Amino acid sequence: MTAATPFDPREPTPVRGDARLVLASASPRRLALLRRAGVVPDAVVPAELDEAPRPRELPADYARRMAREKAMAVAPEHTDSFLLAADTVVALGRRILPKAEDAATARDCLRRLSGRRHRVLGAVVVVAPGGRRAERLVATTVSFKRLTAAEIAAYVASEEWRGKAGGYAIQGRAAAFIPRINGSYSNVVGLPLVEALALLTGLGYAVPGRAA
Repeated sequence: MTAATPFDPREPTPVRGDARLVLASASPRRLALLRRAGVVPDAVVPAELDEAPRPRELPADYARRMAREKAMAVAPEHTDSFLLAADTVVALGRRILPKAEDAATARDCLRRLSGRRHRVLGAVVVVAPGGRRAERLVATTVSFKRLTAAEIAAYVASEEWRGKAGGYAIQGRAAAFIPRINGSYSNVVGLPLVEALALLTGLGYAVPGRAA
């Protein structure tokens, strides 16, 4: 892979005023967050990737790699567009908690998170027309209260966990489990919005209400 040109926010890349924005993600939460900020992608093109962590891969390295690979998988077909890719990882120490696709996985994640602090790592990659690339990793610390067996059973029965990293959604019923967070709330939902918009603006995308 060709090395990316270093990103300097003081020197935005000149781009066409009608450049499109492509979101390289299937996550409805990322799309909703962007829309709330007034940024509506022109296309949503999820990347088809093997998302299995590599042996002994650390959570931050995994998040960065996944975001980059999503961007690079979609970018060649959209060279005249801005492209935004992201990945969210729930990390308990050096352990990467999976996306919960079944009740047993969700239950195991909740038991591990109960009464502990963990980190949510959000990696964002933006590719501009012409190939310039910028990226950012954002970490949010999330504290869980100690969960009872009944609380875990009720949450698993809700199926709100389905497809969620770490087996929970902070914007839903799991908010009752979380007494405090330190860092970006939107990062836990699925996209560190402030940082993502800053990357887009720095590379020359016309974010509503911001000077490019």
